[in-house]
Formats: sequence, C-alpha cells, structure tokens
Amino acid sequence: MPYYAHPTAVIDEGSEIGEGVKILAKIGEGCNIGQNVFIASDVVLGKNVKVQNNVSLYEGVVCEDDVFIGPSVVFTNIKNPRSAISRRQEYEKTVIRKGATIGANSTIICGNEIGEYAFIGAGAVITKPVLSHALVVGNPGKQIGWMSEYGSRLNFDKNGFAVCDESNEKYEIINNKVKKSKVKVQNL
Repeated sequence: MPYYAHPTAVIDEGSEIGEGVKILAKIGEGCNIGQNVFIASDVVLGKNVKVQNNVSLYEGVVCEDDVFIGPSVVFTNIKNPRSAISRRQEYEKTVIRKGATIGANSTIICGNEIGEYAFIGAGAVITKPVLSHALVVGNPGKQIGWMSEYGSRLNFDKNGFAVCDESNEKYEIINNKVKKSKVKVQNL
C-alpha cells in the first residue's frame, strides 16, 4: 500500500487515499469527513459521525455514534500549552456522547464531556461539562434550554414533561436531567 493505516483504522471500500498518508485513528462505519480535516492518532470516531470542513481532532478526542461536528470547530488537548515545553503526557480526553451536535466555529476546551444529544450552538466556547440534551450557546457556554434527540427545542410544562415537535416523543425532566418518558402525557 502507498499509505500507512493503523491496524484499528477502518477504511471503506472505494476510498481514495494518497501516497504517504498515515491513518492512526479509529473511524467507525458510515462516517463523513469533510475537506481539510486533521485526525490525530488515538482519536476515536464512532459510527455515522459527521465531521465538517476545517476541523482538527487532536489526540484524546472521542466521539460516540451519530455525533455531528460543524465546520471549523476547534478542540484543544491541553489547558496550558507552551511552545518550549513538551506536555504530551498531559493531554486531556474530551468525550462527545452519542447524538451530540457541535455547531460551527465552536471551541471545546479539553477535559470536558458533552452529554448525549446535547446541542452546542455555533460559536460557543465550552469550558465545562455539558449535560445530556442541554442546549448551550455563548462565550463562555451557557445552557439556555433542552433539545430532543431530533434536535428540536423542548419546552417543559409545569409537571416536567415535554413533547418533541418533530418526533412526537415525550420527555421528562427530573433533577435537572432529561430523558425519554414512558408516562402518557396528555394535552401538552
């Protein structure tokens, strides 16, 4: 082969890879990777991850299945970089849980976890962990609401129930945690 692929790398049939390329990351089935994307060694992309143009995924980034990473998203892997000081042993892991969306031009500071189905608005700067289903915007990122698995904003009633406008699935919020509800919800 005219390129090197790490033994854990998954390369779909029909992919065209240029000479001298090194593939060291683990990339799941059905991923879509845009132009000018850098993927460092020890990065993990689950199934159906979409990485838009101009994204650098540095060592320590883990994306579970169905994650969307918008154009020009920035990930860091060390909190206090200095050019003259090597801190490779200090890289921090960043985990993006299943179904999360990270909007264009967002910055994700290393060492944080983005919860399942969270939605990070364009340009947000994430400096702390994000709850599952949370809608976060701004610099620094601030939670302003909740999102369904379909990416629709959830509006909870006084009893803590909401219905997704797109899927008609029901959600409940208990102790600041959102989950799908098995309770029949009437007249929301």
